[in-house]
Amino acid sequence: MGEHPVAEQRPHALYPHPEDRPLFGLPAPGHALHPRLYICEFWATALLLIGGICSNVAIGSPLSPVAKALAHWPNLLTALEGLVFGLSATLAALSPFGRVSGAHMSPSISLAFCLGKRLAVTDMLFYMFAQLAGAVLGTALVAASGLIWPRWGQWCAAGHFAATIPWPLAPSWWAFIGEICTTAILVAVVLTCGARQALRPFAAWMTGPVFFVLNPFEAWLSGDSTNLARSVGPALFSGAWQDFWVYLCGPFAGAAVMLLLIRAEAFGRVHLHEARLAYFGHDGRAPYFWPHLLRRWFG
Repeated sequence: MGEHPVAEQRPHALYPHPEDRPLFGLPAPGHALHPRLYICEFWATALLLIGGICSNVAIGSPLSPVAKALAHWPNLLTALEGLVFGLSATLAALSPFGRVSGAHMSPSISLAFCLGKRLAVTDMLFYMFAQLAGAVLGTALVAASGLIWPRWGQWCAAGHFAATIPWPLAPSWWAFIGEICTTAILVAVVLTCGARQALRPFAAWMTGPVFFVLNPFEAWLSGDSTNLARSVGPALFSGAWQDFWVYLCGPFAGAAVMLLLIRAEAFGRVHLHEARLAYFGHDGRAPYFWPHLLRRWFG
């Protein structure tokens, strides 16, 4: 992460089209589509779901000894679930895939960058499609692992593949409001870090601490999703679709509300540098995927 002065010195060695800046909202003429970005975003989101679901099942499934040991401390358990799911996002963001795509891994984040004029509408829509598809693949791979190790499959089924489910004893609009608020907080934190050069090295690391703090307040109510892709994958394999409109509408509304507040300078001036949560310093360009880059450097 951090700045890359080499990017300005050797742009042709680092980028397929140096004049193309899709993550700055400035795609070059004739380059409206960016398949490399979408493919990398697909795999980054798949990694997020694999890591997030496996870690949450391992500590939160009713069959897990960790969940049994923390049965009398439910707030601590949900906080830990938020922490490890968030750290899964960090690992996915720091992967070679996140290096190329900017590691949004959430339709809410892509919408926020689009509203902030750092991502074209066409790119945003393809990012969202890639995120949803990647989430389905990631969950499918976890489900397939349960077929290989049946006991693990029982853990996954008992934990509903870490699905986000609104609390049945409260009106669903409560969960909807909760998703708006938590998504707005998450968007504010990660975009503020990305907008300030001194904080950019921490942007990809903020999701874990944010969910650690928010989960005890929100997880019981809505599951604290903030991410439609994160909810779609587990719902597809667990069948937990009840009141799914909460996750279809709430995170988008939260991202939109926060961007309106940011653009109104409600928290002071926040200038979005580029549509990235990791590996800043490319000024909106998308670098080669690492094997190609290594061949260019050392070939």
